Amino acid sequence: MAEVTTTRDLDETRETVREQYAAAARANTGCGPGCGGETVFGGGLYDEETAADAPADAVGASLGCGVPTAVADLHEGETVLDLGSGAGADVLISARRVGPSGRAIGLDMTDEMLERARANARDAGVDNADFVKGYIEEIPLADAAVDVVISNCVINLSADKDRVLAEAARVLRPDGRLAVSDVIADEDMDETTRADMAKWTGCIAGALTRAQYEAALTRAGFVDVEVRETHRVHPQAASAIIRARKPSTA
Repeated sequence: MAEVTTTRDLDETRETVREQYAAAARANTGCGPGCGGETVFGGGLYDEETAADAPADAVGASLGCGVPTAVADLHEGETVLDLGSGAGADVLISARRVGPSGRAIGLDMTDEMLERARANARDAGVDNADFVKGYIEEIPLADAAVDVVISNCVINLSADKDRVLAEAARVLRPDGRLAVSDVIADEDMDETTRADMAKWTGCIAGALTRAQYEAALTRAGFVDVEVRETHRVHPQAASAIIRARKPSTA
């Protein structure tokens, strides 16, 4: 069954998430809402080699639950889109990997994060990275514009995940790849946890179960869907790597 989402639900969730992550950007901290300083979230998840491809500020400000660039299998010349790019760590890492002939695009709705990401790109001397303002449910890119879509613990924050995944499929070229880190909920997550908006902005309450995520990707038109748990982030949720492919066309 598809998710039922009203415009009010979407707008209210966006504003709550925006406020929390703008505060995190202003506070210059990598500990996002709900992370409690634990190593299951944030820059501590990046190994030394990967972290070296982005400024320490960008990696240290990560609010994610994984390292999507580790499984995206990026190639020279590709165009990569990061949904909810934050301070820019995954965009800058991607920009290094796709090289001068490639391009990395970060999409974020928070002005404070975009400002910080652009500063990190300047500090890193990376000129094949762009940061644009927009919503992940309304990606401001043309159809078939990118080769790879990545994201780090952001899709679960949306009140309309079906729309996010449909948009990801739209902007991907045929045979394009989705490779995201996200939180998946246990099947028995209790309603009290789901109803707690503070936990939503901490990447817990808004999470889909594995089965729901697989079904949502299939509805969006993806194939070769893989959902693999990496580590626990909560008694009722885990971080996972989610990968899928947009089918090729004749």
